[in-house]
Amino acid sequence: MIQAGSGIVASALGIPFFLLYIAVGAAMLALFVLVYSRFTAHDELALIREGNWTASIALAGTLVGFTIPLAKAISQAGNIADMLLWGFAAFVVQLAAYFVVRLMVPGLSDKIAANQASAGTLLAGCSIACGLINAAAMTM
Repeated sequence: MIQAGSGIVASALGIPFFLLYIAVGAAMLALFVLVYSRFTAHDELALIREGNWTASIALAGTLVGFTIPLAKAISQAGNIADMLLWGFAAFVVQLAAYFVVRLMVPGLSDKIAANQASAGTLLAGCSIACGLINAAAMTM
């Protein structure tokens, strides 16, 4: 028989919070993809649908670079407001990473659209690196 003070009951009481953080995290990820795709000069999803693997690598790296600090924000957040604050910090860092790589590689979007792997791989790597540094810097 399960008693009121058991670990299972205590864990079960956390399920609504788990679902809330999952939903908010997924919504932030979806919003990030929407906003990020508007900031780039190329249409990642259209290119990926056409079979452009360079766009896929670039977007995948950017998603990982955003999700690493978002996961850290979720794991450390005392509440949803904390999570949102630090999640949006990750959002800004990833947008900045894109613009920095764009400055480093003139014609970045054209190169990604032309399926030049070097450009997409650099963007993916820089996005992941920025995400790791961003997550490590979150001290909440």
